[in-house]
Amino acid sequence: MSHPNDDDSITPVALANPPAPPANKDNGDFSIDFNDKSRPANCKFAFSVDHLHKLNDAHSLSALRAFGGLEGLAYGLRTDAKAGLGVDEDVLDGVVTATAAIEAAKTRKPLVTQPSDATNTGPGGLDLVAEIFSPDSHAKAKGYSDRRSTYGESRLPKPRERSLLQLAWLAFNDKLIFLLTASNIVSLALGIYEAVAPGAEGDSGAKLEWIEGVTIAVAILVIVFGQAINDKVRNKKFVKLNEKNQDRTIAVVRSGKTVVISVFDILVGDLVRLEAGDVVPADGILVDGFTVKCDESPLTGESELVDKVPAREAEARGDGDCFIHSGTRIEHGVGTYLVTAVGTNSVHGRIRMSLRNDVEETPLQHKLGRLAKQIIIIGFIVGSIFFTILLIRWLIRLRYFVGSPREKGESFLDIFMLSVTVVVIGVPEGLSLAVAVALAFATTRMLKGGNLVRLLRSCETMGNATTICSDKTGTLTQNIMTVVSGVVGADFSFGDQTGSRPVDAISADVKSLLRQSVTLNSTAFEKGGPGSGDFVGSSTETALLRFGRDHLATGPLAEERGNSPPIDLFPFNADRKCMATVIRDGAKFRMLVKGAPEVILPHCSHAISRPEDGLQIEVLDNETRTGLSSVARGFSDQMLRPIAVAYRDFESWPPITVPTEAPVERDVSSQNDSAVDFKQVLRGLNLVGILALRDPLRPEVIESVRKCHEAGVFVRMVTGDAFETARAISTECGIYTAGGIALDGPTFRKLSSSQLDLVLPRLQVLARSSPEDKARLVRHLKKLGETVAVTGDGTNDAYALKAADVGFAMGISGTEVAKEASSIILMDDNFSSIVKALAWGRTVNDAAKKFIQFQFTINITAAFLTIISALVGDVDSAVFAVIHLLWLNLLMDILAAAALATDYPTDDVLKRQPEPRNVHIVSPTMWKMILGQAIYQLTVIFSLHYAGDEYFTPETGGYQHQAFVFNTYIFMQIFNQWNCRSADNRLNIFAGILRNPWFMLVQLFTLAGQIVIIFKGGEPFQTEPLTGAQWGWTIFFGALTLPLGAAIRSIPDSFFLAVTRRLKPITTPVSNQLGRLRGKVSKKASVVEDYRKERAEDQFFGDLEDDEERKIRRFRWRWWTRSNKKTKSVVATAIASTGLDMQMQLSKRRTGTGISGAGEREKVDDGVIDLERWVEMAKNSPAECPYGLEVHPATGKGDPVIMRDIVGGRIPPSQNKEVRRFIGR
Repeated sequence: MSHPNDDDSITPVALANPPAPPANKDNGDFSIDFNDKSRPANCKFAFSVDHLHKLNDAHSLSALRAFGGLEGLAYGLRTDAKAGLGVDEDVLDGVVTATAAIEAAKTRKPLVTQPSDATNTGPGGLDLVAEIFSPDSHAKAKGYSDRRSTYGESRLPKPRERSLLQLAWLAFNDKLIFLLTASNIVSLALGIYEAVAPGAEGDSGAKLEWIEGVTIAVAILVIVFGQAINDKVRNKKFVKLNEKNQDRTIAVVRSGKTVVISVFDILVGDLVRLEAGDVVPADGILVDGFTVKCDESPLTGESELVDKVPAREAEARGDGDCFIHSGTRIEHGVGTYLVTAVGTNSVHGRIRMSLRNDVEETPLQHKLGRLAKQIIIIGFIVGSIFFTILLIRWLIRLRYFVGSPREKGESFLDIFMLSVTVVVIGVPEGLSLAVAVALAFATTRMLKGGNLVRLLRSCETMGNATTICSDKTGTLTQNIMTVVSGVVGADFSFGDQTGSRPVDAISADVKSLLRQSVTLNSTAFEKGGPGSGDFVGSSTETALLRFGRDHLATGPLAEERGNSPPIDLFPFNADRKCMATVIRDGAKFRMLVKGAPEVILPHCSHAISRPEDGLQIEVLDNETRTGLSSVARGFSDQMLRPIAVAYRDFESWPPITVPTEAPVERDVSSQNDSAVDFKQVLRGLNLVGILALRDPLRPEVIESVRKCHEAGVFVRMVTGDAFETARAISTECGIYTAGGIALDGPTFRKLSSSQLDLVLPRLQVLARSSPEDKARLVRHLKKLGETVAVTGDGTNDAYALKAADVGFAMGISGTEVAKEASSIILMDDNFSSIVKALAWGRTVNDAAKKFIQFQFTINITAAFLTIISALVGDVDSAVFAVIHLLWLNLLMDILAAAALATDYPTDDVLKRQPEPRNVHIVSPTMWKMILGQAIYQLTVIFSLHYAGDEYFTPETGGYQHQAFVFNTYIFMQIFNQWNCRSADNRLNIFAGILRNPWFMLVQLFTLAGQIVIIFKGGEPFQTEPLTGAQWGWTIFFGALTLPLGAAIRSIPDSFFLAVTRRLKPITTPVSNQLGRLRGKVSKKASVVEDYRKERAEDQFFGDLEDDEERKIRRFRWRWWTRSNKKTKSVVATAIASTGLDMQMQLSKRRTGTGISGAGEREKVDDGVIDLERWVEMAKNSPAECPYGLEVHPATGKGDPVIMRDIVGGRIPPSQNKEVRRFIGR
């Protein structure tokens, strides 16, 4: 089956026939035969799938012209390049030929399709922002029968699932199970032969010899099919998770109306809207757009952004790239495009089909796999020694053996089967099974809790996260913004401020200007139909639109934007922190601007004066500008987000006096005939005002942050908001506390790497940060040894999300690029969901530990009991028969995995510190319980086995005695399973038991099975019914494991460790020998795997390094990952050959991310500020400290804040007791 990320992730792959790079000039050499046999006879469209495939592969304007250009292509696909598909289309009438489509494109003949009121009623021209109609909640997925049958659907066929028999065969292919089966077949054949052999009629015992073989065979089948059923259920859960991961919504135009549909419902002929941050869902041709730039590195490997030009414009110029390919990312601009290929017919669909792999192995499974290999080696060694001793004893006794050759062969098979079964019991087959069950259970429950897990490994990694870098808007706050205050012009205040006046007091001209600013300079759109007043888009823009509706008398968006269509658009991005739209206002052109006050105010030369008297402007002097900056900071101090609004009028567009970038000829009708340098026109602005928006804090955030602190997780706020806003909100929710440091982005960028080492252990707030700042912060935290979780929603956040150990993308406000780069998607954008992920991650890790604790106890005791009793007596006098051991194997593998891996998180799971990365999976606390229980069980069972026969009468025979011992041992495991619900020293083993029905079902099934075996097992199971007293004793001895467990937990771990240290001289030679047996193969494989992952990540982010830098990184990688002295010498020579200082290169510690992002290329001044002096000033004299750095006012005078001695320690700074001692909670 495929892993959720296999189909959905954008993986760099070299295509067999990749799209040709865009050509600057059309070579006109494309030809196509539309009358070929690729077009089905019953096709109602002009072009077949194969024709469209050739168009996409050709990637040239000559190919598009061969289809009649955009109009001919749309006509042939029976759609409209303005209004999209008709909402009522289903079965189409008639047939459209290629000739008719090309001819219609020349004559501009109207599209003839099924009648629809919506046809050709949609917006025309550059309608992207001018007239975006309301989206329905979801368009109907029904209809479009002919279109679906001809071009397919926008979904991949489900991965071929293995049948139950195939899964059973895979489980049966285990070598030990196969050996056991083969030996059992021989034994069964001998038993059947003895039962039917002449002279055996009078021997009733001989007739039953075959029953034991049949019973063992049935037990093997139960084990095999039990594991197969478990795999089947687990795979189904992962398939559902995979489908959920791939599903997302997209805006399309149908019948001239914007509707929101599932990406699975996109069809060829659809008109799809794109904006920055989207991952393109299907192949197509760009119809219209503003400054669309596309990252095609997932297809071509080239990191250069590709400019996309609308098809009509490209045809008119004879130059430009209008082809959009699925799987690529929109990095800039907005646009609409016509879909030409979906599903397996698209470029990315073909890639995804070729990349389907099995479920990835998580780090925990990898760790358990190594542990299992060690145990297998021990098991084989012990089993081989056991078999050799029994074989030697059998050979010595063979000359004295009285019986037929058949009986001699059968006695040998008994020895062989018992030896193999001991190894089967010793092999921990259920380790990986338990983790798989826990992951399947956890990911399903996490989805219900608002977490969509894209990478399985992130689930368990999150459990050990040491720090969380969280956004503010939407994550800590409700993302429900409202304009509550503001300043119009330089001094007209309204809203919540003291002395403010109502908005209605301003003049009609100023109101009109404000109305233009909030409705036209926006990419949000109206939901529920024109005039409904329900808006969809960013929280800031929807808040401004609601303000316009409530206070500025704005009409329906379609009407407002239709009256003033956009001429040019400069979309918002994190670098410029503002956006602008150019409209025609009478005889002039007006550029409307909105953005952060610190960005807009320096570019304002004038401001509105006395807005209540009309639209008048006056010069904005420095004193007034400073006062307005103070007003903006005052809003921030009140936890409000200030937005500055400004405008500038031009006589022409583009302005004649403004230098332009390389001029590009555009369609005359667009009135957008040059690419304007935004920096050149962003000057001489007229300030309209500053609006303050309130985004309430989520009520559950304070408690969630407290839980993180209690769990030992350091929470940081990383936001693009103003310093004062970030400080106020982080203080309210408990992130910014005594001993903490707050920085802004500009100050952060001035810190050198060594200064970051000093400040990051205390950094709690990073305001006015860019995505590059966030990526640098994440990489440096990882360098310090932190396990980092980070949230992100923007396209540029992909670097930080990918670099983090766990990246959380916003499911509501996040772009598709951010989601693709993330590990987990927050479906509700809520910080409390991160806390749930933390709890579930720890629960998954705990599930593995619980299972190990339970299984190791059985491994040790069952192996010791069987081996010792068989060596002391003979095979027949062993404590357990083969069938007993197989029942035990079923109990401790499949059933125990279901019981112990399905617990819900308890309250205690967030009341302990995270575990270090390199901690061993089996903790001293677990060994203490394993050995304590093993000693108790061995003592009781050996005593009952060797001293208990005097309590059984000869009439009952040995079977009742053996049944009594076997029953006692099983009840010990039943009660010990309760004990193992806690893998630490927590005494309450019943916490959360009522929420885990699987545990109770497993207990009931085990108990019922054991009762049936004792009462009805008879000869096949070598049991006899027990008396009431005997049942009482078995339950008594089993129940004693519970108080014993409590007693063991009360023993200090330090005492246990002191004992083990004294035994270390004995155990060290054994562990060293096992290490030599494993060899260097696993280490080599690990190095190769790390290198492969690093290369893949480098390709994902494109060629962001120079060749020489890449070589140095590779040399450093080899230096740190290979310990061979000869290799180090070669690497050192290679580094030296580049002319760079080897010691300097080796002193740079790796971040472990293996990627290079924009943050690494950022030129950071090396210590341009005196950090320690600034920190002292911020702590002792805050008023004298430069803006952008603050130490929390409640920090104690004795707190050093900067702590050099903690850097480079064995534990990350967030887990250092000295740091935590000074941090207020």
